[in-house]
Amino acid sequence: MVWRRTLVELLHLVIGVAGAAVIAYGAVWSLPHASDTIWSVMFGVMAVVVAMSIPSLRAAAKADRRSTDG
Repeated sequence: MVWRRTLVELLHLVIGVAGAAVIAYGAVWSLPHASDTIWSVMFGVMAVVVAMSIPSLRAAAKADRRSTDG
């Protein structure tokens, strides 16, 4: 598979964001009157997860390009 490293990093990103959403859903279920605050914080957490994944994605794409060039 040509873009294997990049796909693994994208899968890791999707799992991280989905996991944050599951945690937020559980928190809203247990404390419904604070749902706006919980979702606001969780969207911030999701943004941080995406931002932290960018360097890994770039490195994986670079490694995938390097492996297909040679």
